[in-house]
Amino acid sequence: MRLGVLDVGSNTVHLLVVDAHSGARPLPAYSHKEQLRLAELLDGDGAISPEGVDRLAATVAGALEVAEDQGVEDLLPFATSAVREAANAEHVLARVAEETGVKLEVLTGEDEARLTFLAARRWFGWSVGRLLLLDIGGGSLEIASGQDEEPDAAVSLPLGAGRLTGGWLPGDPPDAADQRALRRHVRAEIARVVGEFSRFNGPDHVVGTSKTFKQLARLSGAARSAEGPYVDRRLSLAGLREELPRLAAMTSAERAELPGVSEGRARQLLAGALVAEGAMDLFHVEEVEICPWALREGVILRRLDHLRGS
Repeated sequence: MRLGVLDVGSNTVHLLVVDAHSGARPLPAYSHKEQLRLAELLDGDGAISPEGVDRLAATVAGALEVAEDQGVEDLLPFATSAVREAANAEHVLARVAEETGVKLEVLTGEDEARLTFLAARRWFGWSVGRLLLLDIGGGSLEIASGQDEEPDAAVSLPLGAGRLTGGWLPGDPPDAADQRALRRHVRAEIARVVGEFSRFNGPDHVVGTSKTFKQLARLSGAARSAEGPYVDRRLSLAGLREELPRLAAMTSAERAELPGVSEGRARQLLAGALVAEGAMDLFHVEEVEICPWALREGVILRRLDHLRGS
């Protein structure tokens, strides 16, 4: 069957269409993205502004048309931290449902971590042993670890690259004092949860998912996305630390000229790099392997598992 997953995230609304068969990996068939930056459309009370709600409803309606054009039989729509934490979340969900007929499932932070972990486990298989997953989104950082498909520990922290950029790095390029303050904040937040993971054995394999990790790996010399998902891509802590001073000194326009960095995400790349560096350091990770699958694939895999079990 042809499945569609509609991901309403903090940065983008992304429709991924896949051809799914029982017992086989989902095959990507079509991808449609709209930059919405919901995290930047909040008012002083933490609610998504009327303009933001209008734009979200229109964007979801457009994605629904694309899904119909692509022959999607089953649409799996969900929303993450930007909608989940909005002060007017219920109003936003009701408005989208009223105007489009799409009922967004709001995932908890732990849901995000567990589903992304499932995707990484299926991608790498059992042979890599205990996995540690790091995922940096626009609104949150997810961390999960385990031996099986269900992680032993899974947490979500409000350390997304878009959220932190808007709240901590107003300058372009950012002020050095603001960068130091953000670095302290990031490390303090991550340090609070390290103990939840140290109760278990250390990981045999560490993976990074999300656009932030992919872009940072590309800056450190990893293969371009055009070379396909099966090319080995890695990011080392040493390589990341070499890139940080350069990213810190650049404007967002200058970062957008770097290989693999999109204009829409250039401004928040430094905040994402600080989160990646803090997480890798505090979890004593020297290198992560980039996983092509993440939350959207996890949602699809969960749906396929339910279909097989029904």
